[in-house]
Amino acid sequence: MVRSPLFSLRSAAFVVAGMLALSACSSPSSTGSSAAPDTFVVATSGEPDTLNPVLNYGVDGASLIFDGLVARDVSNALVPALAAELPAVSADGKTVTAKIRPGVTFHDGTPLTAQDVVFTYQSVLDPKIDSTLRSDLEMLTSVTASDPATVVFALKYAYAPFLQRLTLGVVPAKALSGQDINKAAFNRKPVGTGPYKVESWTAGDRLVLAANATYWGGKPANNKVVVAFVGDDNVRAQRMRAGEFDAAELAPKLAAGFDTANGYGVQRVPTGDYRGVMLPFSNPVTGDVAIRRALSLGLDRSAMVTGVLAGAGEPAFGPVAPSSEYFDASSAGKATADTAAATALLDGAGWATGPDGMRAKGGQAAAFTLMYPAGDSLRKELALAVTADAKKIGISVSPEGLTWDAIEPRMKSDALIMGWGTPYDPDFITYKLFASPFAGQGFFNPGSYKSAVTDKALQDGRDQADPAKRKAAYATVQKQLAADAPWVFLTYLKHTYVVKSSVAGVSPRVEPHEHGVENSLWWNINTWTRK
Repeated sequence: MVRSPLFSLRSAAFVVAGMLALSACSSPSSTGSSAAPDTFVVATSGEPDTLNPVLNYGVDGASLIFDGLVARDVSNALVPALAAELPAVSADGKTVTAKIRPGVTFHDGTPLTAQDVVFTYQSVLDPKIDSTLRSDLEMLTSVTASDPATVVFALKYAYAPFLQRLTLGVVPAKALSGQDINKAAFNRKPVGTGPYKVESWTAGDRLVLAANATYWGGKPANNKVVVAFVGDDNVRAQRMRAGEFDAAELAPKLAAGFDTANGYGVQRVPTGDYRGVMLPFSNPVTGDVAIRRALSLGLDRSAMVTGVLAGAGEPAFGPVAPSSEYFDASSAGKATADTAAATALLDGAGWATGPDGMRAKGGQAAAFTLMYPAGDSLRKELALAVTADAKKIGISVSPEGLTWDAIEPRMKSDALIMGWGTPYDPDFITYKLFASPFAGQGFFNPGSYKSAVTDKALQDGRDQADPAKRKAAYATVQKQLAADAPWVFLTYLKHTYVVKSSVAGVSPRVEPHEHGVENSLWWNINTWTRK
């Protein structure tokens, strides 16, 4: 996964920790699962920066530690969670009322009230708090408690997917009132209402969760969950094969190696998660629209799906997945490379071919660096595939594997294999990623893309309640992104996991981009048992 405001991968530390653990994996006690049948050990590449929902942890629900007013079921349909029933929306769409489920308590025994919900959302809106969720709630005028069991959200305008924003985990006002939430101890040892409570968090190693015996949804079927943080794909695969984990996310090719292994099964889970090449506009090469469009034409996405993803995905041409009702088929290009069209475009734009077959214009070589996270084998292979295809049309790409700490300060000038995406409403992620106000702001719009057409269409998509008008707005977004090519979209992924055959209760559902501690195959791990 891409490192976003939700994640910090700390690759080097993970590799060291992984190697140390691998050397000890012959001992049953080192695996956790072998010594404790009621404990499940799962492995992911991404470690969160925080466990506080206000600071962006588990914003789409399935956080294991917290609950929102609503949750998503196995089909991603909204269902009541901390709300006794799905919140009611007024006829004009500007007032949303939620009734609190009675009898819910936080992990410390404090009763949940409407004021906790109010505190959570007011904290997100507080400009003194470092929450990237604030723009997600720009339609929210106020949130109040009309009584201890009723929350009222007042909106500036009707916002069609507002109920989906209510998956945000609710925090206890008592634990955080009067504190600097940005630095609160709560962020590492939180108190929630979810099926698990935090027992310990060892940075760069693991998060240990203990079952919440008084969980409103019923006591978990197991007593403990250990989430191991292993940033290097190959190390994670080795430790899975050594029997250390009950389940692990792996790159598609590494997961495929378990298809015929006794005692394991492979889950290939559909997603709204895409990979692409982010092309910064300040770079003299990638800032040229002819270069960007030619790259999009010249890449063989079908070959990437087959060769890099081992078939676990499909070609991508934009930020709205083909499975979405908002997908605009007319914006999609050819899945195979159109080398002739790409070379013609570059010739017409003045990028002339030299004796070595590589191009230049006005003394500027058609060359740029393509960064990728060094521990991510899938992104490395995508970077190499882009490099090979680009060379065929005279563009020299230099792939460079780096840590995220080295990548981040260079995103405004160097291209990057990035990932984002959501199976939920198209406003989610897409607005932040391509709207001008977010230009150059960290991992949202790092290439500083700006388009008045895209900005208006994105805003229309937020403002309109009519499904037909929203669909038209997002069709415009997809068409303009295809024309401007701030990203060259490559593939949509299927998230691939390896699971021990002894595990029962696994229920895959369509996943978003983030799938670390939360939103992974183990979204319902509180129901998992052993066969």
